[in-house]
Amino acid sequence: MCGIWALFGSDECLSVQCTSAMRIAHRGPDAFRFENVNGFTNCCFGFHRLAVVDQLYGMQPLRIKKFPFLWLCYNGEIYNHHTLRKQFDFDHQTKVDGEILLHLYDRFGIQKMASLLDGVFAFVLLDTANRKVFLGRDTYGVRPLFKFITDDGFLAVCSEAKGLTDITHAAESPANIVALLPGHFEAFDLKPNGKVQPVQMEPFHCCTEEPAHAVYDAVEMLPASCEDEAVRSNVRALFESAVRKRLMAQRRIGCLLSGGLDSSLVAATLVKLAKEEKLPYPIQTFAIGSEDSPDVLAARKVAAHIGSEHHEVNFTAEEGIQAVEEVIYHLETYDITTIRASVGMYLISKYIKEKSDSVVIFSGEGSDELTQGYLYFHKAPTPKAAAEDSVRLLKELYLFDVLRADRTTAAHGLELRVPFLDHRFTAYYLSLPEEMRTPKHGVEKHLLRDSFKDLNLIPDEILWRRKEAFSDGMMSVKKSWYVCLQEHLESMVNDDQMEKAHQTFPHNPPPSKEAYYFRQVFEKRYPGQAEWLSHYWMPRWADASDPSARTLALYTPDKDQ
Repeated sequence: MCGIWALFGSDECLSVQCTSAMRIAHRGPDAFRFENVNGFTNCCFGFHRLAVVDQLYGMQPLRIKKFPFLWLCYNGEIYNHHTLRKQFDFDHQTKVDGEILLHLYDRFGIQKMASLLDGVFAFVLLDTANRKVFLGRDTYGVRPLFKFITDDGFLAVCSEAKGLTDITHAAESPANIVALLPGHFEAFDLKPNGKVQPVQMEPFHCCTEEPAHAVYDAVEMLPASCEDEAVRSNVRALFESAVRKRLMAQRRIGCLLSGGLDSSLVAATLVKLAKEEKLPYPIQTFAIGSEDSPDVLAARKVAAHIGSEHHEVNFTAEEGIQAVEEVIYHLETYDITTIRASVGMYLISKYIKEKSDSVVIFSGEGSDELTQGYLYFHKAPTPKAAAEDSVRLLKELYLFDVLRADRTTAAHGLELRVPFLDHRFTAYYLSLPEEMRTPKHGVEKHLLRDSFKDLNLIPDEILWRRKEAFSDGMMSVKKSWYVCLQEHLESMVNDDQMEKAHQTFPHNPPPSKEAYYFRQVFEKRYPGQAEWLSHYWMPRWADASDPSARTLALYTPDKDQ
């Protein structure tokens, strides 16, 4: 996890502009570097480092003797860097995983370079010999990247939008700050005056395609059988591989554990593989919730079963309400369900930073989108419609759950790892027959659960535990966290404001007082940037006015809660 920031063709003195780079200092608490580009006095890189791989040579922009004309700033982890290095016989100068980008780019060009990377990443690559600038972002946008470009070609890039909002430029018309699309790279020509000209924007990988790096993967190409046992075996093999490759770290690894299916599978597999790989410490797991919350009780059962060093963070509605403004600042969104779920994740990340030495944090994001885990999938009109919605959700993850997971952990200098969004695992799961992936016998994610049954990896009652939204499960069934939040915010927004909500906020008008309050806080921090969110996250095929699963007619609490 790091924070990257770069300017090409700045009109203002760089020493003034670089104060904006400090807005993302939380992403890299270990070191900071600010570097000008030789021969281009108005181009520079800023880098905040969280040291996880190669403590000695990991500072950026990364440059090596073999390619003195290449400058690389990237945030992420490339899990197959050793494999590719061996495969193509590259002569590496450092142990940094990102060095592989320089060798791949030199040999194959930008498109193939990006498609061969197995990992999560956002990068800025400068080639001064060919006068090119490239930006790229991983398939699901697990790592963030924002940019703006003015009419006259001043390009600014940053890991978070907050590092771009105060940058000054001489262009007459305002420059829109936009997120780089996941799974895409963008190319620019670099002019002698340091400004750029956009020349190409192309996808290099889509979630439904087998990734190009699969042919070099440790798990060989899988048999194409749709027999139940073969499929279950493949699901297990690819999931285990996804967790194993993410053990790449020189800092302590921990895991978020809500006691739901997804985080429990991640935590159990992580503990099992950590023992196999002989990691010199026990895996720490972290749960958050009120004392009688279903999540805390379930997580406790899982931790006892898998033998993790378990930590519980007590959550109160008052503490959550106090954190909302700060959470919205870090998130850069006003989406309702994203904010609700982020409060708990932000507070547990704060605890991990202050009370433990775990830095690399595993989590279960992506599973609900991939395996049709949301309760509304029970209402899908056809398996085809469900499969299409699953892909839509995966492509929009960067606006919602992946955004939440990145910003709430990065706010406290932690690095997130999400094995459910492994390229091979997701491509395989999406390639299975549509009927196979739908809810069965009234149980969502049936195929995933079925793949891990009779293994004693996690307790049976957890393996078959009903989906509970993280923002709901943190508090008791009697009173959800979102209800406490709504009750508190009821007095903060009056009826008159709600009546005029469509006029005040024509783009995504807030549907409730809670949403109105979130929007007010967002506008105070990021005025005029409402278009960063294209739409609110809402369930499909249900007449829903609220994103919480607990508001759906389908919802029935577990009997032991």
